[in-house]
This record gives sequence, structure tokens and C-alpha cells, in this order.
Amino acid sequence: MENGTMPSYFYFTLFKDFVHMRYLILILTITVYLAIILFNAIILFVVFKERSLHEPMYILISCLSVNDLYGSAGFFPRLMVDLLFDTNTISRPACFVQIFMIYTYAMSEFSILTLMAYDRYVAICNPLKYHKIMTSKVTTFYMSLASLYAVFSVGLVIFFSARLPLCGTDIARLYCSNWSVVRLSCGTSTLSNNIIGFVASTTTVFLPAFFIFYTYVRILIICQKSSKEFRGKALQTCLPHIISFVNYSIASFCDIALSRYDSDKFKIVAIIFSVEFLIIPPVLNPLIYGLNLPEIRKNIACLFKHSKVGSFLE
Repeated sequence: MENGTMPSYFYFTLFKDFVHMRYLILILTITVYLAIILFNAIILFVVFKERSLHEPMYILISCLSVNDLYGSAGFFPRLMVDLLFDTNTISRPACFVQIFMIYTYAMSEFSILTLMAYDRYVAICNPLKYHKIMTSKVTTFYMSLASLYAVFSVGLVIFFSARLPLCGTDIARLYCSNWSVVRLSCGTSTLSNNIIGFVASTTTVFLPAFFIFYTYVRILIICQKSSKEFRGKALQTCLPHIISFVNYSIASFCDIALSRYDSDKFKIVAIIFSVEFLIIPPVLNPLIYGLNLPEIRKNIACLFKHSKVGSFLE
């Protein structure tokens, strides 16, 4: 086994291939980040301002916006600093803080989408018991439990990763990820961390996906036995969630799969998929829910009633 060290800094090697484009990328990055902040802030403002939206479904949508803002804060500011000052380095503590923020964001995103699927399942399959089952206290409890699980799971993975002796400092990504640090470790000490990482990935992706698939199978069965009007209303409330879940699942799966390969072979593809789950969901989620759900769309239109945007939304 080779002797390893605990380096004070890591180096992002991907930036050197795009030095001539860094200001263009910086402008695009700032634009996207401001759009994420604006879109999600509007959703949060509308949900908290309008009392009629103080229901579990809309509270979960606002939690999704909070989580998207949190995950974006773990990625975009650091990326903008690297592009602006051409530093391409990150300290060891900052690297693990970024890993913690991005991974807790990823786990919380799946947890919220799972709770949203459960909310729709109860609303459609047990409508008479919905207000007894999905109360504000129950929703808050589930969200707190999901958050604690994400913090504990990611914290455990980082605890083991931070103890690994490393034989390198180059990270072939635009941000710090657990696997990009683990692959720098020396010898067989990576085995336990790989096992923990695999278990975390399984519980983060596959278990929520299985539960969501089950809830929609049950919803589909109920809809087939119901009227056309009922099916239309069910589709209207479920479609935004399905789009969000499919989009986020594909992005996360591609990131997990491609992170195991050498990014030099699929550099552009690897870059796109490694950041997609940090960019596309935070941009699309508020648009999907803001434009598809009538109550949110109506209240957003009220904010812009004196503009052309309001006329379009209405």
C-alpha cells in the first residue's frame, strides 16, 4: 500500500481546458443562478403569502424550492469564483463542505419528491381521510425526519472519506464530489467507503423510486375505476410531480453512472451530466409547478397583473 497524505488543497483540472471561454461561461452561470433565485423566490413568496396555499402539497412544493436554492448555493457561488479569478483550487475543508451541501441537496430532493408522491397517493386513493392523514404537523415531521436522515447519511460518508490517505489532488470535475475524492485514495482503504457510498446511493435513489412507482401504480388503478373528470383532475395534480421526478432521476442516474468512468474519454458528456442535476431541476421545478397548478399560476399572475407576463399566465 502506498503512503498517502492529507493535502490542504484540491485542484479542479477541467477549468484549464476552457480558459478561453471562462468569461462566457461566467456570464451564463450568473444568468442561470439569478434565474434559479428569482423563479424559486416567486414560488416561496406566493405560497407563504396566500393562506389558501398553506396545504401539504403546496408546502412540499415550497420545500422543494428551498432545497433547490440550498443546492444551488453549494455549487454556483464557488463556480463563479473559480471562473472569475481563475483559481481552480479549493481547500480541503471547503471541498468537504461542498460535498456535504450538494449530497444533502440530492438526498433531500428525492425525499421531498417521495413525500409529494405519498401526498398525491393519499389525496387520490383516500380523499376522505386526506386531511386527517396529511396535516401540517405530519408534513413537518416527515420533512424533519428526511432532513435528519440526509444529514446523518452524508455526514457518515464524509467522515470516512475525510480519513482516507490520498495519493493525488486533481479533481476532474467542476465541483467536489465524494467519488472524485475517494478515487484519489491509496490502496484498499477505499473498500469500506465504496460500500457505504453504494448503500447511500441505493437508499437515496432506488428505494424512493420504487415507492413512487408503487404510489402511481395505485393511483392509476383508482383512476381507471373513476370518471373522466376525476382522471383529469388527478392528472393535473400528478403530472408536474411526474415530470420533476423523471427529470431529476435521469440526471442523477447519469451523474452516478458517468462518475465511475474516466472523464477524459467522455469529457464534454461527463461535464454536462455532472452538473445537470444541479442546474435543470432548480430551473424547471418552479416553472413546472408555477405554470401547471392553477392555484399557484393564478397567484403568480396577481403579482404581475399590470404586465404582459400576468396576462400570459392568466
